[in-house]
Amino acid sequence: MENAHYPARYWHFIDDGRIQCDLCPRDCKLQDGQRGACFVRMREGAQMVLTTYGRSSGFCVDPIEKKPLNHFYPGSSVLSFGTAGCNLACKFCQNWDISKSKDMDSLMDQATPEAIAQEAEKYGCKSVAFTYNDPVIFAEYAMDVADACHARGIKTVAVTAGYMHDQARRDFYAKMDAANVDLKAFTEDFYFKLTGSHLQPVLDTLVYLKHETDVWFEITTLLIPGKNDSDEEITAMCQWIKKELGSDVPLHFSAFHPDYKMPDIPATPPATLERARNIAMLQGLNYVYTGNVHHAEGDTTFCPGCHAALIVRDWYQINQYRLTEDGKCPDCGFAVEGHFAAQAGTFGRRRIPVAMNRSIAR
Repeated sequence: MENAHYPARYWHFIDDGRIQCDLCPRDCKLQDGQRGACFVRMREGAQMVLTTYGRSSGFCVDPIEKKPLNHFYPGSSVLSFGTAGCNLACKFCQNWDISKSKDMDSLMDQATPEAIAQEAEKYGCKSVAFTYNDPVIFAEYAMDVADACHARGIKTVAVTAGYMHDQARRDFYAKMDAANVDLKAFTEDFYFKLTGSHLQPVLDTLVYLKHETDVWFEITTLLIPGKNDSDEEITAMCQWIKKELGSDVPLHFSAFHPDYKMPDIPATPPATLERARNIAMLQGLNYVYTGNVHHAEGDTTFCPGCHAALIVRDWYQINQYRLTEDGKCPDCGFAVEGHFAAQAGTFGRRRIPVAMNRSIAR
């Protein structure tokens, strides 16, 4: 595959002759040769191009629970990949070496959409995930990969911050089967100061996914000590989730570790995650999990009806799976929301780096 710049969608000319990108709320306005804030969308003459189409920062087969998705074919494997760049500027980015990369030469793996679908099929993956950096910025590539995957019966997963404009959002999620959306905090102040973005477009994405699509989605909030972990903010967020999205959207609280531009903030104590989980459940959310820590209760899926342990996990290993074939509790018949198979997958905790086969990548 040649490293050609791929014609991008979602832009228009403005009165002063510049091109405005319409993909996300940053609305970058570009002269010829300029790149957007994400660094990978660039004006080239009289058009905008995507500079990372067909180029990846690497491929890996992961457990689906690592995305994290706990209600989307538990125990199955997912072929994961990302590119470079990001349309947010999170000071706490946990994948900053990829998302903040401006070195296109670091994108060593090259693959057509068809090659990725073939590789996923070869490894027996249930799905392909667009992750590591935000797939919003390589939407054209992700959507083409999704088409190739669906042609082979493979599902698609977006791991995203949800920062998109409406038309791009509609096109993008029409190709996705599942998503994990980062709700990074519940204040505009946090979003503006620590991510360089705004809260409302993310809330709009979540409401859109719930009420206008069939996409299965779960939410992740990275709790950062002193920044977004107060009882008041967590309570307000969970109240909003229940009111606008319902009780059955799984919510994952994950632990921050010092990185990127926030090396002096301490790691999130496990007790903070447990406190947040308790708050969420008191607010009426049915499925609340903890991540990046070893916490057996926070890994387990409990029945909201009778509180029986239905899916018992140890990190990404499923030790017990007690759902019926139609996703119900065998004890009380409560229907658990999500996408489930008659039996859990057996992929476990493995992580398998994948070197894309050059004979099919071109």
